[in-house]
Amino acid sequence: MEVTRRNFKDSLNAVYSAIEEADFLAIDGEFSGISDGPNVSALTNGLDTPEERYTKLKKHSMDFLLFQFGICTFTYDQTKSKYIIKPFNFYIFPKPFNRTSPDIKFICQSSSIDFLASQGFDFNKVFCNGIPYLNQEEEAQLREQTEERRNQHANGVGTPSYISPSSSKGPAHVPEEHKDFINRVIEKVEALFTNSEKTLDLEPCTGFQRKLIYQTLNWKLERKERFIQVSKVDDEERKRREQQKLEKEQEELNDAVGFSRVVHAISKSGKLVVGHNMLLDVMHTIHQFYCPLPEDLQDFKEVTMCVFPRLLDTKLMASTQPFKVRNDHQHLAGRSLNPADTFLPSLTETAEGFPSYDTAQEQLHEAGYDAYITGLCFVSMANYLGSFLTPPKAYISARSKLIEPFFNKLFLMRIIDIPYLNITGPDLQPKRDHVLYVTFPKEWKTSDLYQLFSAFGNIQVSWIDDTSAFVSLSQTDQVHLCCFTLQISTSCSNRFCFSCMFFVYFWVFFYLFFFFLF
Repeated sequence: MEVTRRNFKDSLNAVYSAIEEADFLAIDGEFSGISDGPNVSALTNGLDTPEERYTKLKKHSMDFLLFQFGICTFTYDQTKSKYIIKPFNFYIFPKPFNRTSPDIKFICQSSSIDFLASQGFDFNKVFCNGIPYLNQEEEAQLREQTEERRNQHANGVGTPSYISPSSSKGPAHVPEEHKDFINRVIEKVEALFTNSEKTLDLEPCTGFQRKLIYQTLNWKLERKERFIQVSKVDDEERKRREQQKLEKEQEELNDAVGFSRVVHAISKSGKLVVGHNMLLDVMHTIHQFYCPLPEDLQDFKEVTMCVFPRLLDTKLMASTQPFKVRNDHQHLAGRSLNPADTFLPSLTETAEGFPSYDTAQEQLHEAGYDAYITGLCFVSMANYLGSFLTPPKAYISARSKLIEPFFNKLFLMRIIDIPYLNITGPDLQPKRDHVLYVTFPKEWKTSDLYQLFSAFGNIQVSWIDDTSAFVSLSQTDQVHLCCFTLQISTSCSNRFCFSCMFFVYFWVFFYLFFFFLF
């Protein structure tokens, strides 16, 4: 179901109902960009610590806008032995509620916009009809302002006051270029007193012209009789009018909070939330709809657990045993989803009134479709775990203990030895005493590093910048020899000096000879 600002209020009850009845739900987001740094690889050094990766993403990715949010709810039907799905595709844009509301600034990345455009993304639905939102602090400020106005009105403060005739001794000064406009307005207003019309619609005008109208008419018509109309109402009618006003104010507040209400409903439900490579989705969701991201990683984990008590990342799940060895799950551990040749449509059935997705005709990078595919990934892998039980089970619930080991662990892309960020506990701290920090001329390429370290076995290079990198040795017992020999060889200014390279290979041969001899 496609949801924009135009049908958001009408769709909200259906969204709430789908979340409430779901066994689990899958999410996905589309962004105006990924990184404001020189390139994405700068965000994904293979030897980042979890703290470093979080800091990089927070610094270089949070100024982009999450402007399409996909949700697909999955509810298991015992009689049909299928999941009934309800997909939603929300277009989001931070339109200011009023002049005092936050005026959000965000950036775009040309490659991301170009890619989404090539996939048929409709940007008009974002910018013209996107659903507004507020984070919790902005919502609290708006409610406080509304309550303050309400109290002022109840106390008789801040209500419109009437200007006494003596306060205006002469006509307002009307600039020459506005005189024709003001004269036309005066003629129309004076004509209103002589005809049978009850109201008068004036032509559109600027704020300054409106001010001139007020000042001119107040002087021009100052001797016209004015009166206050008093209506007699009983307590019941007065309470009804007050209640109507309160309801209107509450409706306006809810409109301003907008899509954040959906995220709050997901959080309140406590349901399992499934995503694919979802760290960035989680960070953006918290940043836009709850609060600015904290500086400290541990604080981020605590906030995440308050917002999403149960998370599951299908990319991490697919990259671990027993799925890693399965050919039909290997593509899930890759960079993108491609389920058409793996997942059977018979696993799910689309609820009545919702559009059906056809996996044979991929709609990747539409957030609602990607959320649907992510949910299918999870269902397939969860059911595969059931095949290891005795007796085997064809269906594994989202509440099964079999999938608990995957809860609240978010995949860390391209980190060599730390596969996930542990939201509910300490992160892995692998030994890295086989890793060397290497500096070199700017002209060097990866092949130069491989040649330099060729005598010490296989290596893995993780670039830091143009002149430095981390080099991981596969043979940890070679570290001391490597440091010793390279320290000598790099004292020569010629990067491929024959005598230095000969010296390196001599020491390697000498070391290995005595190692195997004794």
